[in-house]
Amino acid sequence: QVQLVESGGGLVQAGGSLRLSCAASGRTFSTYAMGWFRQAPGKEREFVAAISWSSGSTYYADSVKGRFTISRDNAKITVYLQMNNLKPEDTAVYYCAAQRRSRGRSLALIEDYDYWGQGTQVTVSS
Repeated sequence: QVQLVESGGGLVQAGGSLRLSCAASGRTFSTYAMGWFRQAPGKEREFVAAISWSSGSTYYADSVKGRFTISRDNAKITVYLQMNNLKPEDTAVYYCAAQRRSRGRSLALIEDYDYWGQGTQVTVSS
């Protein structure tokens, strides 16, 4: 079992930055791939970024490439999402998710993740 707790959300002006953190419990954290998703009001939850269990690979949605960076610190059992040059369309609840190592699963699909946090609100004003 893995429990995830996000933090770092808030209100920021367009062009500003925020860093989200996701603290995980469990001794097997280093064997999980981690992802960030977001859900804006009235919209479906969407993929934002993911990082492999070894940190060897990162993946981003086209909408955030070049602005967001995902990273993880297995010693601190934490995954981060550095968000720069934020835009009003980035406003959403951001969720952290964990995926057990398994063949054939996608890091971009909601249904392929096993554990979810409660989310943290990010609001970008214009």
